[in-house]
Amino acid sequence: MRPGKALMLAALAEFLGPLALGTAVAHTMSSNILKPNLLMQLGTVNIYLVIIGGVSAAIFWKIPSWIIGLPSSGSHALIGGLVGAGLVSMGQDGILFDRVVKTVVIPLLFSPVIGVVVGYVVFSIIRNLFARAPRNAGRMFTTFQKPIMLFLAASHGSNDAQKAMGVIALVLAAAGGDIQRDLSVPNWVTISCAAALAVGLTAGGWRIVKTVGFGICRMEPVHSFASQFTATSVVLVASLVGGPVSTTQVVASSVMGVGAAQRLSGVRWSAAGNIAYAWLLTVPVSAVLGGAGYWCLNRIIGN
Repeated sequence: MRPGKALMLAALAEFLGPLALGTAVAHTMSSNILKPNLLMQLGTVNIYLVIIGGVSAAIFWKIPSWIIGLPSSGSHALIGGLVGAGLVSMGQDGILFDRVVKTVVIPLLFSPVIGVVVGYVVFSIIRNLFARAPRNAGRMFTTFQKPIMLFLAASHGSNDAQKAMGVIALVLAAAGGDIQRDLSVPNWVTISCAAALAVGLTAGGWRIVKTVGFGICRMEPVHSFASQFTATSVVLVASLVGGPVSTTQVVASSVMGVGAAQRLSGVRWSAAGNIAYAWLLTVPVSAVLGGAGYWCLNRIIGN
């Protein structure tokens, strides 16, 4: 498939994913990070400043990583930014640490490990099943890749767009003066977030495409199929149960797992190491940026 066609089909699937797979992750983002009762005590203006500080932190972290083509986690960045802004505005009591650890931190930390292990296992099974197949059997995996690619893009859209939905639902609830545990997500929010994700992919996705597609290991259709199948399975399950995993991490780690199953020396571990460093730094750096952003905004325009 030519790159332009693949990009357009992926963007379409990114748009349709959030519309078809529910809003479980959005509810996790809106009600399992900041304590609603303490958040309401801040007042509407300061709630806005908390959210602006957290979202801005994620943006300021993501833009440099995108410029250098490093697949960092927007999920980590957004959650870290919100936690940092929440700590500065409300203190430790304002963060639902038990829920953050259970529903956010654990899925985010373990999903890359799962991606590596499942990718390794899936490719090992395929290699054993097709060990004696003729070389032109690779064409079959080229065919299989296309629907799997669409499912992967839809799964990515369903999980990542919902994080923005949860933040917007929180803003709307604050404007109405009633932040509850289970916030509703209007249809226009779902559609606009899905559209924004699709536009972002078509406008600036090539830098990350090159890193994941060429920078980690050399892939043929069978390796790409195994990686996509792995990532789709992990992200889709997480979306359905409400776990805000990092699709970036799952996809990159599944590529590492597939590459390692083929040959350990075939993985560019220096590139994999750079990606891992970015993963480790994302949450603490975003938390500092989120806290600093809220502090500055509160000094300038807060109550």
